[in-house]
Formats: sequence, structure tokens, C-alpha cells
Amino acid sequence: MYGSELSNRKKQILKAIVESHIELGEPIGSKSLMQLPGISCSSATIRNEMAELEELGYLEQPHTSAGRVPSQLGYRFYVDQLIEHYAMTKNEIAQIDRILKSKTAELDQILLTASKLASAMTNYTGLAVKPGGSSAVITRFETAYIDEYNFVLIMINASGNVISKHIRMTAPKSQDVVSHLATVLNTTVVGLPAEALNMSVMLKLEEEMGADSELIAPIIKTIYTALTENDGGELQLTGIGNLLHYRDYESPEQLGDLLGTLEQKDEILKLVSGSQNEDISVLIGSESSVKVMNNSAIVFKPIVRDGKTLGVIGVLGPLRMDYAKVLETIERLCGSVGEIMDEYSALAPPGKKVNKEIDIKDEDND
Repeated sequence: MYGSELSNRKKQILKAIVESHIELGEPIGSKSLMQLPGISCSSATIRNEMAELEELGYLEQPHTSAGRVPSQLGYRFYVDQLIEHYAMTKNEIAQIDRILKSKTAELDQILLTASKLASAMTNYTGLAVKPGGSSAVITRFETAYIDEYNFVLIMINASGNVISKHIRMTAPKSQDVVSHLATVLNTTVVGLPAEALNMSVMLKLEEEMGADSELIAPIIKTIYTALTENDGGELQLTGIGNLLHYRDYESPEQLGDLLGTLEQKDEILKLVSGSQNEDISVLIGSESSVKVMNNSAIVFKPIVRDGKTLGVIGVLGPLRMDYAKVLETIERLCGSVGEIMDEYSALAPPGKKVNKEIDIKDEDND
């Protein structure tokens, strides 16, 4: 196993260099290390250990100065073996609970909020992925009656995402009619992919609705749109401007290439969505398949329920990111989002009406 050649003193010095470089962004020299608590050896001994760590590939010397910076191998060993648990403050925990739990309807909005929180709390670029493909069937329909001309059709798909559409009716309908519509849809349409919404299904629905059959045509159109839009997955990035705060991206060409990749999104989406690991992933520099990320690291974790990936939350930043804080932030955010989805599922079991006070996203059905 790599790292077995490192003595406890070398590990101690490597850990101190990584954490000092994360904080300061400068090459770290022996004099600086001597001032740190826990480093009790002489300056000469520190220099010798640093030279050996460089020969082993854990440190690099960017200039002719005596200072060193961690290499990608050094960061990897730090993350795998040396990192200490980051203890979140009560305020940070309260901020996550307060903001996330105010979003209880649409998964994509919860994921975006979590991404913004990840960016704000770490000062890096936050990312959120809402998966496509497997979510393209509806598992439950609910309705929220507003008045005799308006109601909200609420569709819950296979990934737990809640899609809500504002429906305007051309003729006045009672709440009982709207509730009956939900029952009919749950009986006939649940589990059907978009291509199965054919004339036979429509005729069966119209028969079930009887005198109120004129509702079916616009409803089928609404359901079809909900099943087919954004089916390839979606990547949302927040706090891209945070990258400008780090001297690691001072090269205009390097920063331009990275920003171009982030703008296109396809490579990052493929990288994050393609992971088969349900645990948190840390890709450092060239470990990533995205070529322009040699000077960057990406940390992400999927949110999985019942074997299905509901989404992914993560951050992207420089190699010298504060890994301890990032790992704890992502773990807690993913845990909170999962809890929210569990709570929401428990609030609206099949057959139970969803309160119209739920935080829904109104979209007109034209």
C-alpha cells in the first residue's frame, strides 16, 4: 500500500504542509513548520524530511525557494490517511436545517438549494445533478384544488422528484371532480412511459371521467411534457465566481479552459453521473477524466433511496481545497436532503390528499 514507506514524522510533516498550504496558498518552508504546534524537530531535520518527501512524490518545489507544496499524491494520501474530522459549528448545522427544510416540494429545487449552501459554506463552486432516464415514469398523482377554475396537478416520479403544473379549466369543476381525476390517473397512468400515452389510454380515461371527460386531453398533454422534458439529466452549478478568489487559477488560459468546460457542463455531468460509488467521491487533479481539471479537485456524493439515485451534490475547487470541511459539508447536506425526501414521502401516502399549502412551483398549462 502506498504510504507504507512514510515514518510517523514524515506523515506529521506532510500533514502540516498540506494544511498550511490550504490555508495560505504559499509554498511552506522549514522555518514556518517549526512554529507549528506538534513539530518538535530541528530545522535541518525538517529540511531533510521534506527533501525525502519530494523524492517520494508527495511534495513539489514550485520555485528555487526552500518552500514546498503538496503534489497530487500528497493530497491523495492526506485525504485517505491523514485528514481529521471537521466539526461543524451549531450555526452551520442550523443554517443547513433551516434553509433546506423550507424546501419541501420539488427535488430539483432542494438540490439547487443544497448546491448553493455547499458553495456558500466552503467558498468553492457548488454542483447539483438531477438524474434523468429512470425518472421518466410517474409513480403517483395528487391534486391541490384552488377554486372552481384552477387546480394544481402534482406528479411524483420514480426518482422522488415532485413536478407540479397549474391547470386552468375552461368550465367550473368541483373539488370532488378534481379529486376523482387523481384517482383515475393513479389507476390508469401510473408507471406508464411517455410513449405509452396513446389514444387507447386517453379513451379509457375519458370514459372514467364521464361528463368531465374534456379534462383529459390537456391533462395528457401536461403529463407527456413532464415525462419528456430534461430526461437526459441536468447539472446545475453555483458560485462559479468563487474560483476567481484563488491564485491557483491566475493563468488566464487555464481558467478560461476550466470555465469553458463548466459552461458546457457535459463532461462534468458525465463524470459525476457515471460514478457507481454510493459513498462520497474525491477526485484530485488528473484522477478526473476531465483534462482541464489537473489543477482542481471535485468532491461529490449521490443521494440514494431504495437503490435509486435521486441526485448528486458536490463542490469543485482548487487542489488545495479544505478537504475536511468539504467532506463534512457534503455528507451533512446529502443526509439532510435524504431525510427531507423521506419525510415528504411519509406525508403524502397513496390516496391521501396533498395540502395545497405545499411549496409548489406554479407553471401555467397553456
